[in-house]
Amino acid sequence: MLVSVLRGAFVFVADLARAVSAPHAIDFVALAGYGGALGGRSTIRLIKDLEMPIGDRDVLIVEDVVDTGLTLNYLVRTLELRAPRDLAVCTLLDRPYRRLVDDLPIRYVGFTVPDEFFVGYGFDLDQLYRSLPDLRIVSLPREAG
Repeated sequence: MLVSVLRGAFVFVADLARAVSAPHAIDFVALAGYGGALGGRSTIRLIKDLEMPIGDRDVLIVEDVVDTGLTLNYLVRTLELRAPRDLAVCTLLDRPYRRLVDDLPIRYVGFTVPDEFFVGYGFDLDQLYRSLPDLRIVSLPREAG
């Protein structure tokens, strides 16, 4: 089963699903982070849960990008409680140098990328540009301080 993390990974999971030859189901989760000093997210909450059971199934979480790993760690721990046969992660982009959580089951990485802001291919800026057919780096103004 492919489990896509909304919203950023929906384009990637669509392409990945067409490339995987083994029969598989697809389901979606959505998470929200709130307040705090760690990248602005210290509390994570599941806002859209899976609709299909994952017990005794091989599950591949499909992410757009893994940075600190805090949100992914929450999702992995939540899904492990449901007793999948195997649980692994596939991420399109990875920033391992920003990782705060080390024991994540990241099995597949598309690209290790610099600390840049991307739009397109599912990535957004204020909910815009997700539909661009490729990834593009956006130069954001630096915060004063």
